[in-house]
Amino acid sequence: MNVRRRLISAAAVTATTVLGSATLTACGGDTAAAGNTDKFDVVASFYPMAFLAERIGGDHAHVTSLTQPGQEPHDLEISARQTARLQESDAVLYLKNLQPSVDGAVAQSGVRTKIDAASLTSLEKHGNEVGGHAAEHDDHEGSEGGESSGLDPHIWLDPVRYAQVAEGVGAAFAKADPGHAADYRKNTADLVRQLDALNTEFKTGLAATRTKVFLTTHAAFGYLAERYGLTEEAINGLDPESEPSAARVKELEKMAKADGVTTVFYETLVSDKTAKTVAKDAGLRTDVLDPIEGITEKSRGEDYLQVMRANLTALKTALGAK
Repeated sequence: MNVRRRLISAAAVTATTVLGSATLTACGGDTAAAGNTDKFDVVASFYPMAFLAERIGGDHAHVTSLTQPGQEPHDLEISARQTARLQESDAVLYLKNLQPSVDGAVAQSGVRTKIDAASLTSLEKHGNEVGGHAAEHDDHEGSEGGESSGLDPHIWLDPVRYAQVAEGVGAAFAKADPGHAADYRKNTADLVRQLDALNTEFKTGLAATRTKVFLTTHAAFGYLAERYGLTEEAINGLDPESEPSAARVKELEKMAKADGVTTVFYETLVSDKTAKTVAKDAGLRTDVLDPIEGITEKSRGEDYLQVMRANLTALKTALGAK
């Protein structure tokens, strides 16, 4: 992009809330209690993982996130203090290969319960153009997934895949903290029902539209596009910092005219400069399509479900939903 993502340096990021030192017993028969809390202490790598942990853990979990609100998660560098405290947690929930420093810290930690969200659903290879169920899919299970392997990590933007991850997280919580297993299962079932309802809203809302093509600055919405029969055209690929070539911009302008595209979408945590430049040259509007990597005051909602519904509204407007 023309303006690189500005990251909050690791030294400047406030360390995560102090976690305790007790870990689960080998038999797994006792409810976990760690440090200054009497709850099941979970460290989440970034917002989509924290949302799952909070909703599934409910009153029994104490959840902290390694990525601060407003901080771009892809290139997070965690501090030595955060790494040390990670080791004192009862469980860690992360998405392997999305945040290399988190992967390293998790690998070196003695955390008994390590939950890799990518291993709980299937990942695919996505590029600049994704969707319409026409792309070649790689259904490799996620243990080797993520951007570093060419697999798209943005699984949480597909409510169906996100529900699959939720079910896996719920099962892991129940196994790690069996004293509260019934509540974890109930909370998981409630969340899955909400995600199923969200899927239905997207399916219904996007079933009849004037165009099926939408344009973004970063290819984060490939799974969403495929799920609902749309095509995402991205100015950049999975790497949000890559610069689009003049030829690519010209190609997008031609495509926008041919496919009736009205809007260039940009993200909340990055500059809108590239989107506005392309939109101006092509005579298009700009709007936000939020990848929900974090919730800030700029977010169109207070949690994942609200922001996803705001995304649906934005897509319906841009695609000319009937």
